[in-house]
Amino acid sequence: MRVLLADDHTLFRAGLTALLGDLPGMDIVGEAGDGAAAVALAIETRPDLVFLDIAMPVMNGIVATAQIKAALPDTRVIVLSMHLNEDHIRGALSAGADGYMVKDAAPAELKLAVQAMRVGQSYLSPAAASLLIQQVLPALRLADPLHALTARQSDVLRLIAEGMTSKGIARQLKVSPKTIDIHRTQLMQRLDIHDIAGLTRFAVRVGLVGSG
Repeated sequence: MRVLLADDHTLFRAGLTALLGDLPGMDIVGEAGDGAAAVALAIETRPDLVFLDIAMPVMNGIVATAQIKAALPDTRVIVLSMHLNEDHIRGALSAGADGYMVKDAAPAELKLAVQAMRVGQSYLSPAAASLLIQQVLPALRLADPLHALTARQSDVLRLIAEGMTSKGIARQLKVSPKTIDIHRTQLMQRLDIHDIAGLTRFAVRVGLVGSG
């Protein structure tokens, strides 16, 4: 695999070169100390993989990534950063980066990242992936119309939508009819739906019961 390294710190490039040298089939075809030079060298050497620092003089790594991917769409790009920053991660991925690694990652991560690049997969340092997941999960939960309901409330809603009475639901769930009435009242309050027909339509819409 032909590799280009772009980082404005010579010692870091030397360390990365040494680590890549321990992996089979790695050929360092060039090094650059700024983003503009990285783009020019990438177009000249057409590497399979570019390791690109996000914070470089002349042109930052995000802009350089976008230009490299535009000129060489088959070249894989891993953006490197000292910082675990959501904006940096999103910016790099939006620019077309195939991977994002934090510079304090363990050397074993480098092998995993290279393996992912070889087979056409993406790679995020576990810390970066965890950060993105933490940011995305709340939005996913809010997008889920059932997120505000407990498992028992979802069961009660489903059985209501299936046409069962409070007594029938109580027998099936082995609780008192009064408890079911409480659950039904809470369902109406949480969903802002105030009749059984509305609860039934909601249950069908979110897939708790079939429409037939």
